[in-house]
Amino acid sequence: MNKITSLFEIKYPIIQGGMIWNSGYKLAAAVSNSGGLGLIGAGSMYPDVLREHIRKCKAATAKPFGVNVPMLYPNIEEIMDILVAEGVRIVFTSAGNPKTWTAFLKEKGITVAHVVSSSKFALKAQEAGVDAVVAEGFEAGGHNGREETTTFTLIPMVKEKISIPLIAAGGIATGRGMLAAMVLGADGVQMGSRFAASAESSAHEAFKRLVVGLEEGETHVTLKELAPVRLIKNKFYHDVQELYTSAPTKEALIELLGRARAKRGMFEGDLVEGELEIGQVSGLIRDIKPVCEIIEDIIRDFEQAVKQQYHF
Repeated sequence: MNKITSLFEIKYPIIQGGMIWNSGYKLAAAVSNSGGLGLIGAGSMYPDVLREHIRKCKAATAKPFGVNVPMLYPNIEEIMDILVAEGVRIVFTSAGNPKTWTAFLKEKGITVAHVVSSSKFALKAQEAGVDAVVAEGFEAGGHNGREETTTFTLIPMVKEKISIPLIAAGGIATGRGMLAAMVLGADGVQMGSRFAASAESSAHEAFKRLVVGLEEGETHVTLKELAPVRLIKNKFYHDVQELYTSAPTKEALIELLGRARAKRGMFEGDLVEGELEIGQVSGLIRDIKPVCEIIEDIIRDFEQAVKQQYHF
């Protein structure tokens, strides 16, 4: 057992990202049943929907699972009360100050991890009392850190600063990627994009098929004035870039983005006008598989990489 498998009482130090519109109870339960830690993505769920997913996840797995909560959530107090009432044991927080809710969750006996994009915020998270830190590099899909620090650079920098368990995220979809992150100082890894393209992901099939056909360079981080987000280069993305040529105001960007565009893209399958979030590592993902096969592939690849002898 390493620090992450011990902390979460799981078989493999693999955590599935709590992605909006991808990470419902079916995905979380499948990852947990396969030896990793599944996370329900609360960021795209109304409180009553989240409660339903937690209950269904409990029915679908006897293994540990958690919930990812972006702290910018408008109903954050209600969400936290639901997590406690439903007996959730593991919570990953993101997009906010870890001091705000960590003590509350810890008092209820909940294990807390916090997602950061810099060593400065990793240290703040440790000081706030979290049990582990997820250090996410700029390669990641979805919302990204403003520092633009890549995973290869970020992990050893964070490792120098903290003493609690460290989870690497961003650009990891294979066993070799997992080994590389651990050589750099991570105790485990969090993968989002690889599990977005799984049979159990709640994303639309058209989105999954698009992901497995992507090549290098077909994603880009934009909308930095609002919140940096890595998107597939579709019509909506190009509309954003066209708007940038006129030096738009923040309000103009908000107007173009509109409401529920991520749902429209990833959940409803509008590949033209939808907001399609995925990581750079999508260029390595070539198939949509059941989660159990994905994790078997990752572990096999990891073990082969450990055994392989390199001669320089």
